[in-house]
Amino acid sequence: MTPFLSVVASVVAWVGAMLTAASLAVLGPARIRAAWRGLRDRIWDARRAIALVCVVLLASAVGRGSLQTVSRLFGVQATALIYALEGGFVAWVQATFATPALTAYFSWVYVYGYAFLLSFPVIAYLALPRTTALRRLLVAYALNYGIGLALYTLVFAYGPRNVIPDMVTPLLFTNQPDVMRLASEVNVNTNVFPSLHTSLAVTVGTFAVLTREAFPRWTPLAVPLSLSVVVATMYLGIHWLTDVVAGFALAFGCVALAFRLVDPRSDPVESRSDASEDRSEAGAGD
Repeated sequence: MTPFLSVVASVVAWVGAMLTAASLAVLGPARIRAAWRGLRDRIWDARRAIALVCVVLLASAVGRGSLQTVSRLFGVQATALIYALEGGFVAWVQATFATPALTAYFSWVYVYGYAFLLSFPVIAYLALPRTTALRRLLVAYALNYGIGLALYTLVFAYGPRNVIPDMVTPLLFTNQPDVMRLASEVNVNTNVFPSLHTSLAVTVGTFAVLTREAFPRWTPLAVPLSLSVVVATMYLGIHWLTDVVAGFALAFGCVALAFRLVDPRSDPVESRSDASEDRSEAGAGD
């Protein structure tokens, strides 16, 4: 097995184990069994949101190289501006807090915890009888990726590990060198503003808070994990504080927009229920 496939297999194994454990702990066996009923209908109901995410991810994968070239030639050269704005904040974070234990934790969070964080809400919201939360989440994901890709094209900037290598250590790659192969396949070192790790993690954390009544056990897990991902982006020397702040803004904006775009009244289950009630009332009137 090649090193790249080994890393991918490790991620799949870790995330699969965490999804299984979280499903049992958060949903419970009875709810999981009940979720199978009507699962195909719920997936069909959410098909447009699912297709939107797939299209955005495909566009990102196909166009990433070309858009990076456009960004390099025509984008706003923001590296010096960001460094002038915040200086050595990330270097200070590493110098003040870096320990082998924290490095191991944040490296794990950045790769495995992040993948789990984005995956589990899809499973959880699929278990709900209505698809509003699922469709809103998927639309928010698509908005994050789509707007993030546009901003990566408009703003050309390097991360702190590239700008001040004498002050900031790429702790993720020194701690897990094989991860560099995976990172190079899905990202480039000029895709820093905004931090999509931050925006997507905060998006999930926000949804966890907003849906806490449906999944009270998920919120206390999702929020700390989301914040851990945010801290990891700076602790590992990957993103500037400026990127993180922009990631928060992007997350809140995408969540708000997703709520505006996906109306609960558009839920097919709601529509079917309303139609059934109308037929019942009509029958009673006769």
